[in-house]
Amino acid sequence: MLKCNSMNKSSKIYIAGHNGLVGSAIVGALRKEGYDNLIFKTFEELDLTDQKATLDFFQKEKPEYVFLAAAKVGGIQANSTQPAEFIYQNLAIETNIVNSAYLSGVKKLLFLGSSCIYPRDCPQPIKEEYFMTGPLEETNKAYAVAKIAGIIMCQSYNRQYGTKFISVMPTNLYGPGDNFDLNSSHVLPALLRKFYEAKANNTKEVVMWGTGSPKREFLHIDDLADACLFLMNNYADGEIVNIGTGEDLSIKELAEMIKKIVDFSGEIVSDTSKPDGTPKKQLDVSKLHDLGWKHKIELEEGIKSTYEWFKENVG
Repeated sequence: MLKCNSMNKSSKIYIAGHNGLVGSAIVGALRKEGYDNLIFKTFEELDLTDQKATLDFFQKEKPEYVFLAAAKVGGIQANSTQPAEFIYQNLAIETNIVNSAYLSGVKKLLFLGSSCIYPRDCPQPIKEEYFMTGPLEETNKAYAVAKIAGIIMCQSYNRQYGTKFISVMPTNLYGPGDNFDLNSSHVLPALLRKFYEAKANNTKEVVMWGTGSPKREFLHIDDLADACLFLMNNYADGEIVNIGTGEDLSIKELAEMIKKIVDFSGEIVSDTSKPDGTPKKQLDVSKLHDLGWKHKIELEEGIKSTYEWFKENVG
């Protein structure tokens, strides 16, 4: 295995996308572990789709380590209706940051991919070696292609320039700070909001998109952040690494779990006019386990704490 270039507590670390769900959790995890030389910029201060502005920032600040968590993200509806925005913005952000990191001498970069980079009809659980072996899910193909390009770019720079740019593939994420907008959120925060509002309004039912049969895996954002720090300090290979729990459940089972946590007494109704998306997405996390990391927050416990955060900050 390549030399890891582990971070020191005084290392200058740039977190791209620090205000997002992933980025803010990484900032929190870094601070908790005593890293305090952190740099980040808001979108108003730095537009990462602007090539010159991004390179100028890197050459001025000279970060040693970079967590590339900046991205345009969303659920099925957002991906289906805004594919041009998803592919353009994500490609621009990735290419600008990766190239600027190389040109400014960054020691190590961690690129956040997504499990949607894998083929739609992948053997389950999904091993890293299944990357680029079949057609993608149509509903988020533009986003997936952008993420695939980011992975190949990191690997290409490693091969040609000897950089240490690593790529990680998280499963579905959730937690405090999530997007709870019903028009653009992912399934877990969307259901949490639906059940909360139904209970508050004494509604008799909650509508669940699709049949409820697709199976999904969910990872708490704090566990993802912990895994990212672990890999930044302990992994230097260009091959991708899955980050997840290795456990999944059906969307119907998820809805029943959230219904119980929210204490909603009505019915769950399926809207089968809405798409199900990929039938099953469960990551094989044996590579990550072999490296020495495993998730700590179980799903029910994580949803309970997320619900408490939602009630205090959104509801």
